[in-house]
Amino acid sequence: MSEVKKFRITGDLRKRGENLHFKKEIRALKKEDALQGLYADMGSRHKARKFEIIIKTVEEIPETGEQA
Repeated sequence: MSEVKKFRITGDLRKRGENLHFKKEIRALKKEDALQGLYADMGSRHKARKFEIIIKTVEEIPETGEQA
């Protein structure tokens, strides 16, 4: 079974001449799934299209705490 990982994605949102910096943590199985989740979330919250979102870094971060 696949293990869910946590990814930290940083980047910029270019909207109406402004450049908004963001840092978001998303749980996903793969890096590609995390990016898709970010695009969906930013589009839903900010009405941003994919070309307005500039991804700078995607890094996997360790889960804190033990699971039984």
